[in-house]
Amino acid sequence: MDISYIIAALIVGLIAGFLARAIMPGKDDMSIPATIILGIVGSFLGAFLFRLIGIGDDDNVDIGGIIGAVVGALIVLGAYNAITGKKKSGDITTTPRV
Repeated sequence: MDISYIIAALIVGLIAGFLARAIMPGKDDMSIPATIILGIVGSFLGAFLFRLIGIGDDDNVDIGGIIGAVVGALIVLGAYNAITGKKKSGDITTTPRV
């Protein structure tokens, strides 16, 4: 494995994780390393799903790969929020009203 491949994976992971967090409604308190991990896991899931339906390819970094990574990261982030209960649908404020 080449160092450029690792650097590219980290950059795509950061971009995909950031875009997924920006698209998903609500606030996510997540560090940069957690965002990168979210994006990398999303990249693997997106690549798997896109190849499963026949629209994926073997290029490491391209627009289709980034779109797949963002879709995968959205799925991972949604599942994470559902499992941990960090975000509830319709929850706009974080401070209760008295």
